[in-house]
Amino acid sequence: MIALDETDRELIRALMRDAAQSTAALGRALGLSQPATWRRIRRLEEAGVFAGRRLRLDAEALGFGVTVFLGVKLARKGRVSLEDFERAVAAIPEVQTVEHVLGLYDYRLRVVARDLPDFERVLRRRIMTLPGAGEVEANVLLSEERLAGPL
Repeated sequence: MIALDETDRELIRALMRDAAQSTAALGRALGLSQPATWRRIRRLEEAGVFAGRRLRLDAEALGFGVTVFLGVKLARKGRVSLEDFERAVAAIPEVQTVEHVLGLYDYRLRVVARDLPDFERVLRRRIMTLPGAGEVEANVLLSEERLAGPL
């Protein structure tokens, strides 16, 4: 585990807001030189603080106006059932994330669809036919605010 000072935390928050910023712009915002900012970023990368850089797409801008979080309880459990379910759900393009969780449900899925009828089609034809799929609970996303996290 790496020790983070307040400048590291500010740097991480700034990158979470906009990872495409130049090191010079980040440095200006943090009161650091460009080389000092680059060294801090490199140190954080080497320590594994950053788990890669990803492009976050705006689903609505791409025509997917509905986001639904699904809780899925498997009808039967076991290593083979989990692996079969995970492999099959990974092949559904509308499923953005799959999380294996502890609690009422076994999995939490983030699913995008063009509209509610499209979501119903995905649910009936793809998700409910997955190996081992049992109970499903759907929660439609109304709004979303991305927070910086525990920093």
